[in-house]
Amino acid sequence: MSQPIRLVIHITTLPGQGKDQIAAFERTAPLVRAEEGCLQYDMHQVCDAPDRFVLIERWSSEEALAAHDVSPHMVEADAAATAFRAGPATVVQLVSEPLA
Repeated sequence: MSQPIRLVIHITTLPGQGKDQIAAFERTAPLVRAEEGCLQYDMHQVCDAPDRFVLIERWSSEEALAAHDVSPHMVEADAAATAFRAGPATVVQLVSEPLA
């Protein structure tokens, strides 16, 4: 059994398109949170930066994350995001346990 997966994802939209990112997240989040193995799926807007966001994800295993990545709603969401995102999201995977 693999260790839980923790991701921090940085998202930047095109200028003035933050509202489109929020709307897309509001549509997709309930579907993702219902996926098997999803432990956390929360997006935050960066203070004083309406077009920048941080998505925090936790998954029970690499297998659950892999299934999430190819789920129909994520394939559709990723394709739609090209209309309002400034570029690809930056994904940072953390070690599962804090250092101290």
